[in-house]
Amino acid sequence: MRIIEEMRTAAREQKLSEPDELIGILKDRISEILQQGDSQLTWVGHTGTHVTLVAGVNGAGKTTTIGKLSSQLKREGRSVLLGAADTFRAAAVEQLVVWSERAGVPIVKHQQGADPAAVAFDATQAALARNVDNLIIDTAGRLHNKANLMEELNKIQRVIRKTLPGAPHEVLLVLDATTGQNGLQQARKFTEIVDVTGIVLTKLDGTAKGGIAVRSEERRVGKEGRSRWSPEP
Repeated sequence: MRIIEEMRTAAREQKLSEPDELIGILKDRISEILQQGDSQLTWVGHTGTHVTLVAGVNGAGKTTTIGKLSSQLKREGRSVLLGAADTFRAAAVEQLVVWSERAGVPIVKHQQGADPAAVAFDATQAALARNVDNLIIDTAGRLHNKANLMEELNKIQRVIRKTLPGAPHEVLLVLDATTGQNGLQQARKFTEIVDVTGIVLTKLDGTAKGGIAVRSEERRVGKEGRSRWSPEP
């Protein structure tokens, strides 16, 4: 609503009337918002091992994202270790094992149904013992409206922090880019539980045109009830 009000003010002051001109103002304002603060992710730990925790709902693309990050970091000459803390979903550990083999990086895993926080603890201990550059920990996909599962995610973060002060250094929230307004609710809930430092938008190579990165509302409608202008996703 703040963005829309700023657009109205700019339209009055600049005497704008064409939709394209308004969309230009919208794009500029969103760009300004997204550029505020320090948005640079770090991959180097100040005291050794750098820990990245990856969270999100089931099906968002966490495992694939971890595989891509592992490959990229290894290509840069860094040593990488994976932690398979998604112990609830069937075949989740096996999927991460496949990605670890593709990337050529080791993995710490327990059997299905094990305590995720215990896996995170063991993975962090192993990374420190081996002097690994980057530890990436997968977490169980969980619905953001399940309080007990979300609290477990918080427990994983606490265990890592207790084992290695200052860790996790990055907490990435993986969102399906075609989710729409539900993505906003996911972001709200996850950031209440863990210290999210970055967002990964996945599945942008699909054909769906929906999606959300900055929340907006459209209020202007034409005679047929359709919006007269629509910001690009």
